[in-house]
Amino acid sequence: MHKINIPQELEVTIEKLSNLGFGIAKHNGFVIFVENSCPKDRVKIRVTKKNKNFATARIVEIIEPSPHRVEPFCKMQKVCGACQLQFIGYDKQLEFKKEIVQDTMRSIFGDEIEVKDVISSPKIKKYRHKIQYPISETKDSKRIIAGYYKADSHELVNIKYCPIQPSRCDEIIDFIRNNASGISGYRENEHKGILRHVLIRTSAYTDKSLVILVLNSDNIPESVSELAYKIYTELNNIAGVGVNFNTKRTNLILGEKTQILFGEEFVEEKLCDKVFKIGAKTFFQINPYTAENIFEYVKKYITENYEKPSILDAYAGISTFGICLSDIALKVVTVEEVNESVELAKKIIAENNITNVEPYCMDTTKFFEQLAKENKTFDITVLDPPRKGCTKESLDFALKFSKKAIVYVSCNPATLARDLKYLKENGAKIGSIQPFDMFPHTYHIENVVMIKI
Repeated sequence: MHKINIPQELEVTIEKLSNLGFGIAKHNGFVIFVENSCPKDRVKIRVTKKNKNFATARIVEIIEPSPHRVEPFCKMQKVCGACQLQFIGYDKQLEFKKEIVQDTMRSIFGDEIEVKDVISSPKIKKYRHKIQYPISETKDSKRIIAGYYKADSHELVNIKYCPIQPSRCDEIIDFIRNNASGISGYRENEHKGILRHVLIRTSAYTDKSLVILVLNSDNIPESVSELAYKIYTELNNIAGVGVNFNTKRTNLILGEKTQILFGEEFVEEKLCDKVFKIGAKTFFQINPYTAENIFEYVKKYITENYEKPSILDAYAGISTFGICLSDIALKVVTVEEVNESVELAKKIIAENNITNVEPYCMDTTKFFEQLAKENKTFDITVLDPPRKGCTKESLDFALKFSKKAIVYVSCNPATLARDLKYLKENGAKIGSIQPFDMFPHTYHIENVVMIKI
């Protein structure tokens, strides 16, 4: 194979965005991924890493900026790794995200599948209602710092104002910084220090917040109890304050055990006229505004095409999808393997006076095997898997149990394309793809596909 030599520094034009938000440029046909770049940028770059099939680079100079570039509304955008695309105008972000989905689908299906225009987020600021701030401390003064990591690093950026989350989250974090006397911040390299993360869930419905202090400890130091009490009594609209114990040397944010010290263990959120309870470890979309758009989109499609169907909601979490669809269904069965989520779903179902949703606690594949033995079927199956997508066994069962349609909701275009290919090869008819912007200013994109059996 002919080896391509790439200079350490060179000028390139950015052609498009990758599925991870990097600009793509080419040098003699060789692909270079450029961070913080925008299509149509003419830039001077420095190559930071070379691989067999591609290289990565950073911008040294913007020679001619893309017409799509804008000034980021957050001064920390260039150093914080959270909002990769904030320097691109929002309308163009949506166009680029559509192109990312189109390119991913085209690699497998050609132009066979239509990708619709991305439905924008109703809010592009203050939309993020769950935050998880890593905590550390300054080297000399030992003051608490909190924020996000720089892109592709474990260097913590101390953030005092973040415009994509409710302002009260900034107030809570600032209060913790100023009242954490006697509490050490986590030092990752040494695996020492007490406070390693702060988790905040803020409700768009009630404006109340649940605050969880994640400890590198098996017990609760008195200084932490005092801080928790101050948060609960001195700040407004605090639903509850608790601690989570995580002493493992791991990238996982939360440990297995959570203890509420003051107040309630949940905040309430309202979607589709249903009130949900959200705890520290509950999976719930961080952008409730776009989440509701997705649920209403699916409800509208089902209502227009099917009359009072039976619905199976797989990978259900707290049965959010199933509960939101209960109004238009004859019966909804939901399955989730985390017992804590299923018990919470039962409580939510009861409090909303819903009588046609049955939640089950079981691994999805095993639950499907049980349904097969009982020869049960449903009109519609909703698949909303994690980023890794579905197993082939789950897809086989979904095809078997679904008499009319499958609704597939995905946060990962790559695994979505893979699973759609498998479904099509096994007789399913793939409809158009409707992307939704769940995470403005990032490369992430949520997709909904209607699949007829």
